[in-house]
Amino acid sequence: MWDRQNRPRIYPAFLPHAGCPYRCVYCNQYAVTGGSGGREGSDLLRGRAAIEDRAERSRRSGIPGEIAFYGGTFTALPEALLDGLLEAAAAGVRDGVFTGIRFSTRPDAVSEDTVRRLQAFPIRTVELGAQSLSDAVLLASRRGYRAAAVEAAARRVRAAGWALGIQLMVGLPGETPSRFQGTISKAVALRPDFVRLYPALVLRDTGLARWFESGRYRPLSLDQAVERCAFAFDRFLKNGIRVARMGLHADPELDRPGTILAGPCHPAFGYLVRVRWWRNRVDAVMEGRAKTPAPPEGGDAVALPDGSAPIRSRNQRSAVLHVPSNLLSEALGPRRENVTYWTRKWGWDGLDVRPEASAAVEGRNGRLCVGDEEFHL
Repeated sequence: MWDRQNRPRIYPAFLPHAGCPYRCVYCNQYAVTGGSGGREGSDLLRGRAAIEDRAERSRRSGIPGEIAFYGGTFTALPEALLDGLLEAAAAGVRDGVFTGIRFSTRPDAVSEDTVRRLQAFPIRTVELGAQSLSDAVLLASRRGYRAAAVEAAARRVRAAGWALGIQLMVGLPGETPSRFQGTISKAVALRPDFVRLYPALVLRDTGLARWFESGRYRPLSLDQAVERCAFAFDRFLKNGIRVARMGLHADPELDRPGTILAGPCHPAFGYLVRVRWWRNRVDAVMEGRAKTPAPPEGGDAVALPDGSAPIRSRNQRSAVLHVPSNLLSEALGPRRENVTYWTRKWGWDGLDVRPEASAAVEGRNGRLCVGDEEFHL
């Protein structure tokens, strides 16, 4: 079962485009974070002010957490700026208001020398903005590195003893369903502690906006993006990799008219992905059930390939779905659309969705009972 309760506390500080060697075709951090650029000296003052503000929030809450630097390429900042921010953050760790330092950065900005230098500070988590692990997609998106750079950076982060996060995007230029699936397989092989999934949106004042307006780029529909992320979510879930987020954080800047020109934007994107996961999982179980021959009368029952309970009959017209109570809304879907979908697709006269304590579903994501058959999801 995925656990959304045991999340680390994070106090984010945003440094839009700081340290970035150039702007990626899809990126407009000023639109995403509401920040603005500046010179190195002003960036240091702004960064220190943000650190002190987050430290004060931590003191008021009484819950220490990681101070996190997002929005730029942290490890590519000028040395004086990087050291100044790290020293200010480390002071907060020594004072007990922060539990450690977290930052996001480009994979090609995590060299062995950089790692050695950072080990003097209380780094706890590194998030690699990989975006894709397909060389074709990285090239088409003008990221400036290949998948091998992501793999090398991940190994260095692991060797340093830091927690590893991987940020991925769905719907980038050059992406196909097979290339995205390949990216997910490679990401699983890196064994990150967590991943984040973001849909590619067409933001104003970006290269992607120009490509979109000229017809060179076509973003995914919301349904396509949700389906691809549901596939990724399932793979990560099965491999014990936490999905920390799906979709962009809500921000008033993104809601301004003209900021998002096109793309699969939805305020509850992650919820829609989890709703689709339930739909796909039940469908997969039922499709497997349909392909498994019923046992001969009086003979032994035939087990499903995934180890679910044996098949005993094929004429059941109703079903019961047992769901952890905290995941009930995701299983039902908005306006109970999953229930409507399943009953129509599988010809059930009825589907009873029952919320239960997690222990009742044996630590799994749920159980589907069709007559006297039972399948773990």
